[in-house]
Amino acid sequence: MSEHEQGGGRRAAIVVNPTKFEDVDKVRALVTKICHEEGWADPLWLETTPEDTGTGQTRQAVEEGVDLVCPLGGDGTVRTVGAELAGTDVAMGLLPGGTGNLLARNLDLPVDSLEKCLRIALTGHDARIDTCHLDLVRPTSAQIAARVADETDPAKTLDFSDAVDDRSSEDVREEHVFLVMAGLGFDAEVMAAAPEKLKARVGWLAYLVAGLQHLKGPQFTVAVKLDGGPPLRRKVRSVVVGNVGRLQGGMELLPDAVADDGSVDAVLLSPEGIVGWGATFAQLVTRQRVGHSRVDHLQAKEVRVVSDKPVEIEIDGDTLGEAIAMRVLTQPGSLVVRLPAQERSHRRSHGHRKAAALS
Repeated sequence: MSEHEQGGGRRAAIVVNPTKFEDVDKVRALVTKICHEEGWADPLWLETTPEDTGTGQTRQAVEEGVDLVCPLGGDGTVRTVGAELAGTDVAMGLLPGGTGNLLARNLDLPVDSLEKCLRIALTGHDARIDTCHLDLVRPTSAQIAARVADETDPAKTLDFSDAVDDRSSEDVREEHVFLVMAGLGFDAEVMAAAPEKLKARVGWLAYLVAGLQHLKGPQFTVAVKLDGGPPLRRKVRSVVVGNVGRLQGGMELLPDAVADDGSVDAVLLSPEGIVGWGATFAQLVTRQRVGHSRVDHLQAKEVRVVSDKPVEIEIDGDTLGEAIAMRVLTQPGSLVVRLPAQERSHRRSHGHRKAAALS
């Protein structure tokens, strides 16, 4: 019997970020054991590299005809694999291996157990969720220089290498796909500032430490358009557009966001100082929707945001440098994910509650 045939006919590919684990061989042995116990063949084990963080590995898996592709790493690995699988019928099985595991959290998967998630991936049912297409616009070096000169405490992540001065260049615009959230401003600065060593030691609390260090950062003015409508102008500290809305610790940043509803949700955060952040946090926790303009919740199929100055941008926890504008367009039902059987009714009832609340 060949190695491929051991354990059964169906085969999963594991796209793993080896930097997330102290003993990769031990993890591989566990994954192979579980595959055999569930009647699957030896997995196709594909490790990411700094040069290829999952795109090439996912393509190889699809070309080899696997039945399932499982990203095993952080949110960045999940995004890269999901972006490559979007538009295909190959299912993605989510395995926890990072600090946030945000998509898995939002799909109510057991992020504290690799074994439980893998068994769900091997035995669960297929469901389609949305993905999000992002276009970003890079600033010019003059725009970055103006911000540096204007701010008494500019973001430490400002980088002139992100500038594109030839506005006719294709490099002015970039296209990306994300599964969880994209953010301008505060959240992107926090992602950029959280040290990898601290994340490895204390997990998502590293983001809390970085967040406290950036509370006093500068605001910026944005014009936001929903589905081509008139612009909404706000002075903000952060803009987040998401396919799903639950963060670590159970906080619902986008409480109406559902992964398969064909729309994206957005939140504009406009705190002023430490006291303002306290009120903003309280408003998010209590889900209060009226009484103050510190928090604006929006929903659309397409969201366009233009900033008056270069700001840091991130998608699914990966920072992309500076941008002056972004466009997010939902791609309904474009990604197949593997979920436990009972998840089907839960997600549908969630969607019905959302529709009722908006009607």
